[in-house]
This record gives sequence, structure tokens and C-alpha cells, in this order.
Amino acid sequence: MKEAYLYSYTGKDKIRCDLCSHRCVIGLGEKGKCNVRENIEGKLFTLVYDKIISENVDPIEKKPLYHFLPGSLSLSIATPGCNFKCFFCQNYEISQMPSDAGYIQGKDISPDCIVEDALKNKCESISYTYTEPTIFFELAYDTAKLANKKGLKNVFVTNGYMTEDCIDMISPYLDAANVDLKSFSDRFYRDNAGARLKPVLDNIKYLREEGIWLEITTLLIPGLNDSTEEIRKIAVFIKSIGKDIPWHISAYYPRYKAKIAPTEATSIKKAIGIAKEIGLLHPYAGNIHGSDFENTICPNCGEVFITRNGYYIVKNNIHKNKCRRCGKEIDGVFD
Repeated sequence: MKEAYLYSYTGKDKIRCDLCSHRCVIGLGEKGKCNVRENIEGKLFTLVYDKIISENVDPIEKKPLYHFLPGSLSLSIATPGCNFKCFFCQNYEISQMPSDAGYIQGKDISPDCIVEDALKNKCESISYTYTEPTIFFELAYDTAKLANKKGLKNVFVTNGYMTEDCIDMISPYLDAANVDLKSFSDRFYRDNAGARLKPVLDNIKYLREEGIWLEITTLLIPGLNDSTEEIRKIAVFIKSIGKDIPWHISAYYPRYKAKIAPTEATSIKKAIGIAKEIGLLHPYAGNIHGSDFENTICPNCGEVFITRNGYYIVKNNIHKNKCRRCGKEIDGVFD
């Protein structure tokens, strides 16, 4: 165990966790909503600092990040736990372990070892992913500082529910983030994730302002967040921050407690059409491999300068952030 970062006292034996936007007030012997932060004898401790549940070498495209070091490898790590309770969670076996199973598993790997693993496997970055990096922030932060010194980039794949204090603390070492914008409805967030929409929108804006490379993912769930109106609202919001922000519109498949039928490919293509109509430059299809909507296209001349097959680069025709054909500068981190 390790004493937590970012907490304050609210009264006798009560602690407020200032890491995520739930800002749980935790009594003596109690845990926050994430079930991995506990008030022990008047101090807040993280229970997952030494509990790595997953460590893999992934293509960066799997995060998904399409405009950040494309074709590179990223060491991906996670601990158990999450501050959301999504009935459709894609990684529920590990994200919901502390709440559903009532225990925490994982192996003890130090930040130094994580960085060494990344270097040994020729990774260019470390991604804090699979579950929610905010809930294992202490491990992510300590690792990110060491990684930065070694020339590695750091990536958060997140639900975007952290506090500004959390972003301020990690931002000197955080190079990119993919934020999961689940819906543009506060009711959706309340009913299906146990959270609220506004903190996510605020944090997307703040991450952009901080100069962290940003991409957004939306899992399109039939009947819940796939209406034309909602897709347009999300697209308009993204454009208001930056029309260059890549938006990954992904197909849902039933997992965890979800019984809804999978997303049809036609729904994803329709959503991409709406995104382009609104003016987004880089909407992508996710979870329907083999479509042309995985490729990166120059918004100026239409040249396909990155061709993908699933998570892998087939052809990369970009040079120093510019399209080789017309010289248009493409937004992203390509070198």
C-alpha cells in the first residue's frame, strides 16, 4: 500500500478524495466509489499501487491513438478498479473486480521495472489503460516521471472524470490522452455509469488547453446514444474545441451485463458521415476492421497517407507532419 496523493480532511476522521470528480468523502475504515482507496487510521491509501493486473505490449493504434506516434509500440499497464459502473464495460473482469468480487489481485511491479520493460520491448510510450488510470494515479504518476526522464512518452486512456488538480499534477509528464466520451446526455451518465457528463466535457477542454495531444472515443450503443441528434451534439462539441481532434466512433459488442445487440456497421458509417458534415477532419471507425474509415486522409487533397488494417499500419505516407502529396500540415505527433 501507498499513501494516496490528492486528498484533504473534511472533519474528524473523514477524508475527501480529490483525485476524481466524485470527490468521495470517506469515513474511517471506508473506501471510495472505486473501492481501491481506503481511509486507514485517518490517512487515505491506495490499495493498488503494487497490484498490476495487466501488462502488454500493444500497437499505439489499439488505445486508440491514430495521430500520436503511429506504428509505434506502447507498454500498456493497468491495476484493478474503476470509478465508473458501466453495465456494458468491455474490461469488467478487471475494472469491476474490487466491487463485484470483493478482492484485489495483481503482481508487484515497481515503476522502475515498468519503465525497464518498456525500454526492453522497444516501446516509445507507456499507456495507462484497460481500467481507469485515475484510480491508480499514484502508480501512473510515479511511473510517468521516470518514463519522461528516459525519453518515453506517457498516455492516459481515460473516462475523463479526473479533477483539474489531477490533470495539473500529471500534465508535465502526460503527452497524450484518449478520452471516452460515452454520451452527450447527463442522464446516460447517471443511469449507466454512475457519474455526470459535465466534468468529462470540462476535462476534455482542459486537457486540450494544457497542450496534451487529445483523441476521443465514443462506443455507439444501439438505442442508447446512437441517435442522429446525439451524434451531432457530440460532433459539434468536439469541433468547438478543435476540428482536428480525431474522433473514434466504435462499435459496441455485448459484455458484462449488457444484452443489447451489437452495433451495425451501417450505424458507424452514418455517424462518420454526420461528423464530416459537421466539419470534423478525422472521424474514424472502431471495432469494424477492414473498412476505409480506419485510414487517415489528408483533409486538403484527399490523399490516403496512412493506411491501416486493424491496429497495424500498412502504409505511411506522411513526412514531418506533412502530406507528401500537397504539403498540408497534419495535426498530430508523427515524428
